[in-house]
Amino acid sequence: MSAEHNTQKNPNPAHAAGPERTGLDSEWCAAKAAEALRHLALDYPECSGSEALHAPQDAAHAAAVAGDEAAYLEALRQYMRAGQSVALGIRRGAA
Repeated sequence: MSAEHNTQKNPNPAHAAGPERTGLDSEWCAAKAAEALRHLALDYPECSGSEALHAPQDAAHAAAVAGDEAAYLEALRQYMRAGQSVALGIRRGAA
């Protein structure tokens, strides 16, 4: 796992006594999620709002909170595959 994607203890002295932050860097996660969403929106817009996207979305969230970069990226890949599958199924049905 790349160190730059992990969060560290908050360096702000006002939060020194607070709990340690865990999980992946939220800006990195947001950028990766935006790439996945952009891909689906451009190439497979039919999948928007599909329930098939819920499980991989939940898995991505859990991996981000756990700080597991590999699992996060795999969940995003599953998210994109699920969206593609839904959209292609809709297209086949319309043909």
